[in-house]
Amino acid sequence: MLDSGLIKLLNGQVNMEWYSAYMYLDIYTYYMDKNLNGFGNWFNIQTQEERDHALLFITYMLNNDVKPELHDIKASGKPFKNFREPAEAAYTHEQAVTASINNIYAEAQKLKDFKTMQFLDWFVKEQGEEEKNTLDILKRYDLFGSDPKGLYLLDAELGARTYTAPTLVL
Repeated sequence: MLDSGLIKLLNGQVNMEWYSAYMYLDIYTYYMDKNLNGFGNWFNIQTQEERDHALLFITYMLNNDVKPELHDIKASGKPFKNFREPAEAAYTHEQAVTASINNIYAEAQKLKDFKTMQFLDWFVKEQGEEEKNTLDILKRYDLFGSDPKGLYLLDAELGARTYTAPTLVL
């Protein structure tokens, strides 16, 4: 049986992952509206990944005889002023998600809940990738985004991303 404090943290993570999906959906629509379809594609795939992450946490909880509590998801409500801002928001958000997962991991470690720690190992690795990927977009935008040809090529690069379902076995 999962500890009640850990259950609260896991529920918070479920809702954070759903918020992430909603936030990335907003970023997707921003870029698509601006005709940066490659950026839009990248964030559309990110939306799918975040949904998958929420479902993985839900499945883990259900597999441990815990019914997750779903809460309202609010829109970020941030109007973006330029093409860089959504990518910057994504990077900042991924840092917050990493901190949240690390907090859950620390609590599981304190409780000697090795099963939950093992489950979270995949997310720790995933968050390293998430932070790197969003930071890479920011760095590339800073290098090439002010040049129309560079922005075009960066958009094309991001448009090549394809969706791959997570391989975490529960």
